[in-house]
Amino acid sequence: MKEFNILRRFGRCLSHFFKKLLDFVNMQRVLSRVLLRQTSRPVMDGGAETHSEGRRKLVVGLGNPGLDGTRHSVGMAVLAALAARLGLAERWRGDKHVSGEVIVSEHVQRVHVVLLRPRLLMNINGVSVAKAAGKYGVKPEDVLLVHDDLDKPLGKVAIKHGGSARGHNGVRSCIDCLQTDMMPRLRVGIGRPTGKTSVERYVLSRFSSEEQKVLSSVLAQSVDLLLSQLSLDSQPSPRPAEGRRAAQKGKEREPPDSAAAQS
Repeated sequence: MKEFNILRRFGRCLSHFFKKLLDFVNMQRVLSRVLLRQTSRPVMDGGAETHSEGRRKLVVGLGNPGLDGTRHSVGMAVLAALAARLGLAERWRGDKHVSGEVIVSEHVQRVHVVLLRPRLLMNINGVSVAKAAGKYGVKPEDVLLVHDDLDKPLGKVAIKHGGSARGHNGVRSCIDCLQTDMMPRLRVGIGRPTGKTSVERYVLSRFSSEEQKVLSSVLAQSVDLLLSQLSLDSQPSPRPAEGRRAAQKGKEREPPDSAAAQS
């Protein structure tokens, strides 16, 4: 009888936990929608110039504002490296209409490119991404997300063509706000924590001195992949149905092993 009561209490606690978790997820989605509606008004009312001429690409470095240099914000580090490679590092400017920092470049690999670093928390990065896509006339399939990946070791990077968020809250926010999962992503491996270190503490901490030695090569390799992807994307976009099928397959393209890759 005692064991039965313990199991019953455990079941109630488990049920309560999942209810709270579901409430939290729903709250995030509601907050994203509210922010999306509120931030859309200045653009629609003419407070900001909307760009729609020609085809554009939006490259986004996901992360947390004020936490540059942490594992979770490695996407922002990649974008900084890309801007430096293109000679645009001094052209970052704040844009309140998209809740982020942007660089608008006329031609990168024969494509008009907008670089975006959201200034919202990772869990609602999608609000900034959706607003930037709307302002600059970028289709979801032309939005390229750059983010950290726990399932890949540091030194491994890969292009993933759409698909689920795989537990990444920033990507999930983008999927919710853009209402599609067809966006290609550059996944930058950061590895998983060892010992008793929690995932939350691990991703919000900075790279160790040993990891920093690998990181410089990872950033260079990531920029190479981004430029290669933009070059491929200079070809005509797939039809939405085709893009959706590609997203469902979620295929990845990894570069050949290099000095940045760990054995």
